[in-house]
Order: sequence, then structure tokens, then C-alpha cells
Amino acid sequence: MPENRIERLCVDKGMKMTEQRRVIARVLSSAEDHPDVEEVYRRASELDPRISIATVYRTVRLFEEAGIIERHDFGDGRSRYEEAAGDHHDHLIDIQSGEVVEFQNEEIEQLQKKIAKQHGMKLVGHRLELYGVPLGRDDKK
Repeated sequence: MPENRIERLCVDKGMKMTEQRRVIARVLSSAEDHPDVEEVYRRASELDPRISIATVYRTVRLFEEAGIIERHDFGDGRSRYEEAAGDHHDHLIDIQSGEVVEFQNEEIEQLQKKIAKQHGMKLVGHRLELYGVPLGRDDKK
């Protein structure tokens, strides 16, 4: 029986789940951040030292092509990953530290639908990434 959502999706899609793929699926499912492949490898190799970086690259690509995980480019030159399914959210990226904050804002969602409608379109999806720097003490006023 699959232990996590990513592993369950892989099984549902008929993928052969090797022990190394299971470890990588576990790492991605438990990630509370948006790790790049090198970070996925670091975490996976702590669980199974036999995992190679090449295996992680191949598995991440396989999961992405199957629509199980999504790739993001937050402007730091690294592809970062998260589970594809789940509640819709947008991203706020601190360009100094690379920290990514997930957020939801119904007002923004409604405004996007309104803009699409004004242009004769029905919105079927979007991706919003905001980039910023921490406020200084003077900026918080």
C-alpha cells in the first residue's frame, strides 16, 4: 500500500515503484518547501545512501512528465518542485533569501477572472509569482 500521496498517484498511473522511487516520492511528499533536485537528492540520500543524483534527476523528470509534481522557476536559476495536486495557491518569493511563501487571496482570484472576462475569456488557470525583498524598518510604516 502506498505510504504517501505522490506514491499513490504513481501507482494509480501504473508506474513501477522501485524502492528508490518510493524514497524520492516520500521526500517530495513531505517537503514543506520547494526543493531543487540537489536538495531532493540530499534528503533522499539521508534515507537511502545508495541513491544517485542521476536517479533523482530521472525520477523527478518522470514525476513531472506524469503531472504528479510541478516545476517552478523562482528566478534563482534553479528548478524547484512541489506536489502538483492540492489547493490552488500563489507564491511570494524573497529574492534575497530564496524563501518561498505560499498564499491564497480571494480578491486576487476574483480580479483575475474579471480581467479575463473583460478580454472575452474564461479563466481556466493561472500561475502567480510575486518577487520581493524584506521590508526595512522605515518601510513598515
